[in-house]
Amino acid sequence: MDTTTTYYDRGTPAERWERALKYFDAKDYAGSARVLGKLVEEVPEQTGPRLLLARAYYHSAQLRRAEGELRVIVERDPVEHYARLMLGRVLERQGRADEAEPHLRLASALSGEFTER
Repeated sequence: MDTTTTYYDRGTPAERWERALKYFDAKDYAGSARVLGKLVEEVPEQTGPRLLLARAYYHSAQLRRAEGELRVIVERDPVEHYARLMLGRVLERQGRADEAEPHLRLASALSGEFTER
């Protein structure tokens, strides 16, 4: 069993959350994802870390991983409009516009922005 703790894994969940935010704000999306991956494993029920992980994956062009995290969120909370919006954008970026459309429309409706697409 590997008990080695890396810098990314050190500290309390709150300290690691702050570290992940700092990496994200510094546009070190891969670093942020390294911290958040373990954090999401520890607190899988929390939407915030998982959503930030999906954003970090999106910005570091890890689109399949972003999609996976976003699908977990919308499965648990179908009216989470930002996750729906991101899922639509991730699918669009992968060239899957037909799959993206329902998520983007629902995100628009949930946020109160009824735009024609």
